[in-house]
Amino acid sequence: MITFLEGTLVEKSPARLIINVAGVGYEVFIPLSSYDRLPVQGQNCRILVYEYIREDQHSLFGFVSELERRTFVLLMNVNGIGPKLAMSALSSLAVSELNAAIVAGDVARLATIAGIGKKTAERMVVELRDKLAADGITAAAGGDKQNNRSADAILALVSLGYKQLEAGKMVAAAATGGEDMSVEEIVRRALRR
Repeated sequence: MITFLEGTLVEKSPARLIINVAGVGYEVFIPLSSYDRLPVQGQNCRILVYEYIREDQHSLFGFVSELERRTFVLLMNVNGIGPKLAMSALSSLAVSELNAAIVAGDVARLATIAGIGKKTAERMVVELRDKLAADGITAAAGGDKQNNRSADAILALVSLGYKQLEAGKMVAAAATGGEDMSVEEIVRRALRR
């Protein structure tokens, strides 16, 4: 199983890249979120890989971060979602937005992804909501401090007995306009509401 590739970035486009590893060129399909963070062509590149093997297909899917790869794998575990649809989801929404929509049960937002209808979006919510919370992916999804504080506040409310969905809504309402609030302040404000 290939876990990552490291070599010279020969070619890149928003959907795929070619990386030269010791004289062998590998074609790797990537989401738009990874494309934005790739180095310039001709430079050294390290890309995390998910190797997809079926009777009629052997493809490599690449990601700049482990969070993207883990989310991709979780999406592929949903009935009716294959690698192309999982890549479409990661290209349509940032990982943090995608995970937040799943945890919040925002079926309408998920249904805006090309190829995902209402039934598939509902299946994503049902099958992934608890897994995202259990894996701590929602906590890791936020790239900035505010998202991390919000995720910590959600976890605090869940530990107090609130359901994940309810805690997410409470924190979203409490954290609005308070970019400099601490986790404790967000939790206090959420409990007051």
